[in-house]
Amino acid sequence: MTATNAGRPARTPVRAGAAPSFGPGARASLGVIRRVIGAVGWYVQDLMGDTAYRRYLEHHRAHHGPEHPPLTERQFWRARMDDQDRNPGARCC
Repeated sequence: MTATNAGRPARTPVRAGAAPSFGPGARASLGVIRRVIGAVGWYVQDLMGDTAYRRYLEHHRAHHGPEHPPLTERQFWRARMDDQDRNPGARCC
């Protein structure tokens, strides 16, 4: 051993053009990372209200008949903003 690689394991030569090989542990870690990113994305969308109109339509379809047409998306957001202005709840402003 030389002084430059003392205490280090020997390196395995890699063929030119060969893709790096990741073990099962690395693949499992990538799966966890993907799930975490997906969960954070879902949370942010829900927190920001991106899914509110879709949930409203699902509720309306399940609980109200065809004789009561649902609000348009514009009407829904206007009613939602008006309600938040009337009842600020835990909002800071």
